[in-house]
Amino acid sequence: MGILLTVEDLGEVLKVSQRTIYDWTHANFIPYYKFPKGVRFKKTEIERWLKQKHQNGRMFHKVNIDEKL
Repeated sequence: MGILLTVEDLGEVLKVSQRTIYDWTHANFIPYYKFPKGVRFKKTEIERWLKQKHQNGRMFHKVNIDEKL
């Protein structure tokens, strides 16, 4: 299935609060999986999502997910 990240993991990688991650999931802004004890994020889907957020001529803060795991 691949590597699954927690809200805490993803917040650290993206340098945003856990509250922001939860807000993004509630708004369906970010791909996630809902489990009985929380949400998880598939590493490959987050990488693809970040690439989609790339803006022409500039990119948001470059994040290396492998560095944080």
